[in-house]
Amino acid sequence: MSWETGNQKNRANLFRSNDDIAKIDGFLEEREAKLLFYEFLRNNVTFATDLITGVKLFPFQHMAIKSMLETDYFLGVWSRGMSKSYTTGLYAVLDSILNQGIETGILSRSFRQSKMIFKKIEDISVKPEAYLLKQCITKVSKSNDEWVMEIGKSRIRALPLGDGEKLRGFRFHRIIIDEFLLMPERIYNEVIVPFLSVVQNPTQREELYNAESRLIEQGKMSEEDRYQWPNNKLIALSSASFKFEYLYKLYEQYDNLIFNPKKDERTRRCIMQFSYDCAPLQLYDQNLINQAKSTMSESQFLREFGAQFTDDSSGYFKISKMALCTVPDGELPSVEVCGNAEDEYIVAVDPSWSETESSDDFAIQVLKINKEKQICTLVHSYALSGTALKEHIKYFLYILNNFNVVAVCMDYNGGVQFMNSCNESELFKSANINLKPMVTEFEKPEDYQQNLLTAKAEYNKSDFRYVFLRKPTSSWIRLANELLQANFDHRRVFFGSRAIDDNFRSQTKKKVGIQQLKFSNALDSEKQNEEARMIDFVEHLSDMILLTKTECALIQITTSAQGMQNFDLPANLKRKSGPDKPRKDSYSALVLGNWLCKIYYDMQNTHVEDVMQTFEPMFIA
Repeated sequence: MSWETGNQKNRANLFRSNDDIAKIDGFLEEREAKLLFYEFLRNNVTFATDLITGVKLFPFQHMAIKSMLETDYFLGVWSRGMSKSYTTGLYAVLDSILNQGIETGILSRSFRQSKMIFKKIEDISVKPEAYLLKQCITKVSKSNDEWVMEIGKSRIRALPLGDGEKLRGFRFHRIIIDEFLLMPERIYNEVIVPFLSVVQNPTQREELYNAESRLIEQGKMSEEDRYQWPNNKLIALSSASFKFEYLYKLYEQYDNLIFNPKKDERTRRCIMQFSYDCAPLQLYDQNLINQAKSTMSESQFLREFGAQFTDDSSGYFKISKMALCTVPDGELPSVEVCGNAEDEYIVAVDPSWSETESSDDFAIQVLKINKEKQICTLVHSYALSGTALKEHIKYFLYILNNFNVVAVCMDYNGGVQFMNSCNESELFKSANINLKPMVTEFEKPEDYQQNLLTAKAEYNKSDFRYVFLRKPTSSWIRLANELLQANFDHRRVFFGSRAIDDNFRSQTKKKVGIQQLKFSNALDSEKQNEEARMIDFVEHLSDMILLTKTECALIQITTSAQGMQNFDLPANLKRKSGPDKPRKDSYSALVLGNWLCKIYYDMQNTHVEDVMQTFEPMFIA
């Protein structure tokens, strides 16, 4: 561990040091004693935290909270599991108590994540040793899209990031961003940063400035002696990222301004970069570290636990290429709960029959196609393990009813049984849907054109004869993966953007029977009304698209002694078992969907010539 001071100007200390306080002798009036005690609490973060919350801080937590209190921009790049949310919750409480009247906003990639810091504060406050904190909390209110905690005149709000337009209506003095790695750059620059431009007490500042100006005119003080008001604060927390992502650019910007500050720069910045081996031994379970080393790729472990920025993924599909194929936030297409009636969609299914927690995911991918540009975009993703077949059938029917599906591709190994199970279910019978498989098989490359003609003649969307059951032969697996890689390189397949602003609100207002759909094991146990569940659903879709990119980045290619190519997870990840094991089912479904997109485009571009056959009589002598 190292400590680098940088070249930023030290800000004038507003409070007396412990040494100065210790020199005070004699009787103190009550008001003076209170002010002195306040200064002592500000100087001694560990004591203040223990007194108010009953929590005894580790040294690194003391350093972090002290830095958050005394700097304007704090960037914490910490190892996973190093109590980022917990430590920041303690800071938010301490800051709200010691600086009455401040507005603190907690934002994250999802409302679920924003509420996590809020819940940490609540969990701390219910403990017997936190009786002082409980007395300080005057009100807590929770609505579908906003949680508020009032601590005297201060307020802490947890908000969903998706509704970027709603955020513009707030003005915060402190902004806490959890999982900053997933914060859209546009939202950060256009919405978050402007929050910090509003000061807490403008009238008081103006009065003091005018009074100081009169004293300067009278020669009783100099310009350098003006009172320096504390700035608003930004607290950004994250694991490390790839170097081509925005987090690393901000990290370099902070680093440069710390060591090369601008002239007369009064803003103070701090970077705290903590690897897992900087944490106290009591904080980490060594089994967790060993498990992570055995289940993660080396670069992923360095990012998640080593807090180190890495160049790129080492798999067959480069994460940098996929980043270029991701629609920027705020642009369309974005994730979709319901499809547009005028658009066409292709659905890919990689079934899993096991209902155990350690089973593979049952994966479904929905791709919006653009026949004019011959491209497709992943706009809806589903991946769930350890769930009954009836739940998968229910979700699949929801997709067929809410998207204009023009073709379906299923892995033959399991797809035949799943299609038959759907057709035999009461849900599909009530909906008058009877899926039918395409007979044409695209097995031989030399017969490809003829197969297109046959498939086009056989295809019938109105009769649901549009299901392609793809047999995963070794030659097809190689060709399909090469096709997906080429489409990433040439930007023919895209990942939908996160829904924000008006699009976010419109998606959350869709009526899809969300209370009957199971889309996440983590959220299934939570009791939520329809509106709150829809917010989680829209944010969950973005998480699932991110999961698809992550799975693609893990895929490696190996060649057997017989020359057969295999596209799979690294050997150390394949050996992992249990509910948290690495999976590749969303990737597999994307491979199926991408292949079917090409087939569908080629079918549409194939023209069957009408040939009229006539009989010509012949005379043979």
